[in-house]
Amino acid sequence: MKAFIRETSTAISIPGVNCDTDQIIPGRFLKEDRAQGYGQFLFHDIRRNEKGDLDPVFPLNKPGADAATILLVEDNFGCGSSREGAVYALVDHGIRALIAPSFGDIFFNNALKNGLVPVRLAAEHCEALADHLNRFPDAEVTVDLEGAQLVLPGNLGTHPITIDPFARDCILRGLDEIEMTFTFMEQITAFETDRMASHSWLGR
Repeated sequence: MKAFIRETSTAISIPGVNCDTDQIIPGRFLKEDRAQGYGQFLFHDIRRNEKGDLDPVFPLNKPGADAATILLVEDNFGCGSSREGAVYALVDHGIRALIAPSFGDIFFNNALKNGLVPVRLAAEHCEALADHLNRFPDAEVTVDLEGAQLVLPGNLGTHPITIDPFARDCILRGLDEIEMTFTFMEQITAFETDRMASHSWLGR
């Protein structure tokens, strides 16, 4: 996965409490070839009108929205099923970080395993940020994973980012769990050699 050190970008506010994984990517698209990218299916149904055309009112459909790599979402984002495709859709679309009061537990962990940084921020601060972005759509937000802080625009302040240390280290280095394991191969080989020498019966 792509390493994440620090990301500064405009942010798009996506409305909707309890936005579940089926809204993030409808289940029918999970049969598609991931190699072609799931980004095209992100919020597929909720960003379209009854005729199937892109709704110009939906935040991601507005001019310039595709350049944003940070989304501000609402409470319990990513609830519902455990489909990892929801994270794939966000990552393939180019989203690098999410800000919300809370996330679905499985979605939160899936995000970390794929280099998507989910930032928990108190509801009142999320509301203040949403209001600021509504008034100043070009305002930028910085997610500084290395410095473990979220820098908001205007006078909205700086807030800590709390993520499991192991997951944080993996994301900073751009390594998934298997790739991280490979970085310890020298120690693993040495352990196995010593183990076999002291317990020769293991090789029988």
